[in-house]
Amino acid sequence: MIDRSVPRRVLPAPEPRGAATVPAALPVRPRTGRLLVLATVFICAACGLVYELELLALGSYLIGDSVTQASVVLSVMVFAMGVGSLLAKRLRTRPAVGFAAIEAALALLGGLSAVALYASFAWLGESRPALVAFSFAIGVLIGAEIPLLMVLIQRIRRQDAGGAVADLFAADYVGALVGGLAFPFLLLPLLGQLTGAMLTGTVNALVGGGLVLWLFRRDLSRRSRVLLIVANVTVLAVLACATVLADDFERVARRAVYGAEVRVAVRTGVQELVLTGPPTGSPRSLDLYLDGRLRVSGYDEYRYHEALVHPAMTGPHSRVLVLGGGDGLAAREVLRYPDVTSVTVVELDPGVIRLARTDPMLSALNAGVFDDPRLGVVSQDAFRWLRRPGARDRYDVIVSDLPDPGITPSTKLYSQEFYGLAARALRPGGRIAVHAGPPSTRPRTYWTVDSTLRAAGLRTTPYSAGGRLSGSAAGPDRTPLGAGGAPAQDWGFVLASREQAPPLRVDHDTPALRSLSTGSLLDSARDTERTRMAGLPPSTLPHPRYS
Repeated sequence: MIDRSVPRRVLPAPEPRGAATVPAALPVRPRTGRLLVLATVFICAACGLVYELELLALGSYLIGDSVTQASVVLSVMVFAMGVGSLLAKRLRTRPAVGFAAIEAALALLGGLSAVALYASFAWLGESRPALVAFSFAIGVLIGAEIPLLMVLIQRIRRQDAGGAVADLFAADYVGALVGGLAFPFLLLPLLGQLTGAMLTGTVNALVGGGLVLWLFRRDLSRRSRVLLIVANVTVLAVLACATVLADDFERVARRAVYGAEVRVAVRTGVQELVLTGPPTGSPRSLDLYLDGRLRVSGYDEYRYHEALVHPAMTGPHSRVLVLGGGDGLAAREVLRYPDVTSVTVVELDPGVIRLARTDPMLSALNAGVFDDPRLGVVSQDAFRWLRRPGARDRYDVIVSDLPDPGITPSTKLYSQEFYGLAARALRPGGRIAVHAGPPSTRPRTYWTVDSTLRAAGLRTTPYSAGGRLSGSAAGPDRTPLGAGGAPAQDWGFVLASREQAPPLRVDHDTPALRSLSTGSLLDSARDTERTRMAGLPPSTLPHPRYS
């Protein structure tokens, strides 16, 4: 029987033994020390988010499909952060040493992550394994930070766990905000992906190592102090050397990706532009890459642009709108018609326009169209331009010369809403020609474009054109040459109008063409029809259907 007459004394639970239970011997007052720890949380969180955004940006650039890459990076990293939090439990007895070691490793991995991904892509041809590996490793290290910082801040001044967690996470989230804004608006435009990541790693190492080696130096044994100094100096030296060699590395890696004849490589605010080919060669030897994808090949671009433009020019064509096409090649074909009175090119990236105007080979390829007084240029997103308030322009022909619909940033420009805006800009009897991806190798994407145009109230005529006849090709619309020397690739197009399905032909007054005739167009339409996939739903802004 239990005697309840004598009250029982409730003893506090024993605290874990080890360094975490001993107040830190600081060189400053506890309040100042606490603020320094929170400032370190702020900076480390900013660095951590920069690493994350770097992986996202470079993964999307090198691999494509930004939605998939974002899902992979974020899910792997969040899972790894949980793993890191669990592993940090083993370091709680020596939190200062553990935190300094983690920050040194994080600075090294995060700072060199962009270089490693680019090297993997350039020399191995595949960067997905490296992307997943770095996402996991960086996530583990980021996940181990907060538990150790929690121990360190409690050693400075004991407070309730809820208050300490609130303070740490407030500093962490605000730091993440600063890092998230600094990456696109400061680091990427001023330093680029490689140097930006290295600078972030340098800051990470200085702050993480500096906090422990100065604020918690009395907690460190002589051996630990020497090891941490050597580790941080090594990390800083490696990052410094990598920064100095970054330009040379980028040039060598670029040659591995694009070949030895890289003439122009420039990063605009929108994308990376690379021109290859001998500096004094024929324009036919020119290749233009946008974000690593072959967009224009001087060898066979006329096949693509003749097929895109001239079927739509059958009928009235005095006013023409070109969406995309900043290289000037679609406009070149349009301006071959003397009765064209005005051409408007709407191109998102002014850097493409600048390159098409000033590069001698690209300017020769587009026949200097930007000097034609009939041509006007608008540097703006095509979707935003079409829906601008008070838009009253009407066009006889709209040419949609946009990147492949399978590239995520282009998806909205292949949506039902976009085609509805384009249809509104057509004059009665006007036609719209759309580049829709290859029907032979990606029929679902191609026929989704056709379905989306029809859902926007347009009548469609599908057709295609053969790609390069020899050699190999790359990019979203190109695959290596097949056996037997046959074209390995076709370009798919859809011609559309509001009133009726437009006829597929070239008129007798069409300028001389090298690759196109009414007969070849009808043959390509029959071949394209064999790939038809019926019943595909249209792509909309809330529900994109391209993959």
